[in-house]
Amino acid sequence: MKPSKLLAIAALLAAGAATTISANDAVYFARGSQLVPMQETDISVSKEVLTFTLGDDGYALVDVQYVFNNAGPAKTVKMGFEATSPYNTGDDPNPAGVHPYIDRFTVEFNGEKLSYTNSLVMPPQPDVPEEFLQYSYVYAFDAPFRSGENRVRHTYRYRMSYGVSNSFMVPYWLTPAMRWANKQIDDFTLRISVPKTEKYFCLADSLFAGAEFKVIEGTGKVRHNQFEWSPTVFEIALRDGTVEWHKTNFVPSDDFTINSVDCYIGFDESVPVGAFYDRGDYFVIHPYDRKIRKDIARNLPYASRGYVFKRKDLQKYFEQFFWYMPDKNYVPGSDELTPREQRLQREGR
Repeated sequence: MKPSKLLAIAALLAAGAATTISANDAVYFARGSQLVPMQETDISVSKEVLTFTLGDDGYALVDVQYVFNNAGPAKTVKMGFEATSPYNTGDDPNPAGVHPYIDRFTVEFNGEKLSYTNSLVMPPQPDVPEEFLQYSYVYAFDAPFRSGENRVRHTYRYRMSYGVSNSFMVPYWLTPAMRWANKQIDDFTLRISVPKTEKYFCLADSLFAGAEFKVIEGTGKVRHNQFEWSPTVFEIALRDGTVEWHKTNFVPSDDFTINSVDCYIGFDESVPVGAFYDRGDYFVIHPYDRKIRKDIARNLPYASRGYVFKRKDLQKYFEQFFWYMPDKNYVPGSDELTPREQRLQREGR
């Protein structure tokens, strides 16, 4: 059996965690102690700038900035940022309403910090076994909308999901925007930033087909691609930079996930992956000769940072990958490696 097959089988024995973060705050009314989503008729979403900052610590920092327009008189409404229940983590519902994978949550309304309350929203689900109940965690606050323009900002940290076939994924709900009066986002910007690190990821282009992703900072590449068994995707390699997608009159017909590329090609032996992923002991490297594999494994962290190799066989190997972006000025140093990469250096795995 080929080495990558053995590694793939080993990876299947490790379960991952998945949780979906829901954006575009909804409006609620209180029925006793239960919050119930409702449709807003006066207030529309004029603008949203959604920024993800992905690090090497397993967390994503999220910054959501909205501009709302209230076409009616001043009023206070109950708003709520919601996050769905974690999947495949073994966590029971938290009656206190605090999501187990979100922390450092803040909310500002027209420049003023607001307090919020946590709620567990669980719609009636008769005859559904407890382990399959669907529920949401809601971070609710009273929003004093004045007539005209209003600004809302959220920041929080989210522990990124992972799974047996992907090293990270960041799911995000956009469809709650349809509960506001205009049923669209008049001006929408998505930014994904990877300061002082490298990430290689994809987004299905069905939702983002109306415009292109552009690298606005740092070093990066973007292309349309379709891997075996995958939808058409935006494939993005990014190093110490930011990629942006912008669209006006954006109707979020679906939600999206930022997926590490191994989600699509991790077990496909016909694709020479070559990219390094900080996910246990599983990554795919070709060819299968053990000595070459060890050399490649040792040098993957440096290749991801753009090192130009003096060894022609290594340079030729890494040049075949979309994510490889050479940087003639890069000088490697062991002090910059993550703990996983340092172990890779010691063991040559």
